[in-house]
Amino acid sequence: MSLLKETLLIFTDLDGTLLDIHTYDWQPAASWLEKLQDHQIPVILCSSKTAAETLAIQQDLGLEGLPFIAENGAVIQLDVRWGDHPDAPRLINGTPHSEIRQVIEPLRENAGYKFTTFDDVDERVIGEWTGLNRERSALARLHEASVTLIWRDSDDRMAQFETELEQVGFKFIQGARFWHILDARGGKDQAVNWLIDEYRKREGFVPTTIGLGDGPNDAPLLDNVDYAVVVKGINRHGIQLQDDIPERVYHTSLPGPEGWREGLDHFLSGSRHTT
Repeated sequence: MSLLKETLLIFTDLDGTLLDIHTYDWQPAASWLEKLQDHQIPVILCSSKTAAETLAIQQDLGLEGLPFIAENGAVIQLDVRWGDHPDAPRLINGTPHSEIRQVIEPLRENAGYKFTTFDDVDERVIGEWTGLNRERSALARLHEASVTLIWRDSDDRMAQFETELEQVGFKFIQGARFWHILDARGGKDQAVNWLIDEYRKREGFVPTTIGLGDGPNDAPLLDNVDYAVVVKGINRHGIQLQDDIPERVYHTSLPGPEGWREGLDHFLSGSRHTT
């Protein structure tokens, strides 16, 4: 039986995976996006971006109304059809952004940790960091349940900072370009499993899942899907997965949306069948 069926869910990271890390182009993936839409297979965006950014990207990609996971799992947007859900339209999964800031600002002031958050700068600077235009840079600052930053201190200091965060219930995770602080109870893994369970309850089927990602913060996503695509990325540490076997995990030779297409070609080509 082919994997390309209506009980399939696709979970995908954005920057460096579905979107080119430098240009944000996604056209190499367009043919698969169209095919998945034709088969009514949800493509669920799952990234460190804010919900405001992700809503705009959904519109770019023609994925409006589908669920998505933002801020590394700290925010979950529900399917537009689930309007009667008590958490609709969006679940904030943990400590709000403002409260995280109230914790990390004294840490920075008292211990002298060197980092710059998106709250410290304006849209122009974020545009310089990311290559986003002014409008999208403004959306990138609208965090609801996490903090995004550039670390400017030593590795030893980072380890100390991470320990202090863990002691107050937060975690510090690395994305493709930036570092992110969020509630330790959240995460891409928790968000993915929550959405899979909602599909089971609401749609009446047990979905088969494929995940695609390129950065260390994608490991929790890729560890919690049936099939994983590790897209060739820029991070020097790569992705360490718990169950990295060829039957389940495919490592692409191409980066970005070309690698995204390559990964889906591998798992969803007509010649491939489930066992």
